[in-house]
Amino acid sequence: MSPEPILKWKSWPLVERPYVSAVVISFLILLAVILWKITVIEWSMPFFYFIGMLLVIANLLPYFIPTYYEMHETYIEVRYLYLKIRRNYSDFGCFYKDKRGIMLSTFKLPRRLDSFRGQSLRFSDRQTEVPELIELLTHKIGKQY
Repeated sequence: MSPEPILKWKSWPLVERPYVSAVVISFLILLAVILWKITVIEWSMPFFYFIGMLLVIANLLPYFIPTYYEMHETYIEVRYLYLKIRRNYSDFGCFYKDKRGIMLSTFKLPRRLDSFRGQSLRFSDRQTEVPELIELLTHKIGKQY
C-alpha cells in the first residue's frame, strides 16, 4: 500500500462545467448525425463512421471521466478510470500555470512539446488546492514560469 498523499483532489470537467458540457454533447450529437449522413448514407461505408466517432470520443475522454490527482513525497500519481500514471518529481525541469491547471514540463524551459512529454494537472472546480500545489511544486521542482 502506498503512503498517504501530501495533497489530493479530483477534477471532472463534465460535472464541474455544465454549460460547456451541454455545448460539447450537442456538438458531438451534431457531428454524429453529419458523419452518419456522409459516411453511411452517401458513401455506404459505416466503417469510417465508427472509426471517426471512436477517434473523436477517445480524444475527448478525459473531459468525460473523473481524474484523481495525488501528490506524494517523491512522485505524482494521476488516476483515470482504468489508467494510473506515476511520475517522479525528478522527471520535470519546470512548471507553469494557466487558467485551468498546471503543466509540468520535462524541459528546463517551457516548450511546445510539453503537451506530449510533460504532465498536465487540471484544477478542481473550486481550486482550493492551488496555493498548496504551487508551494509543493516550487519546493520539489523549483522553476516556475
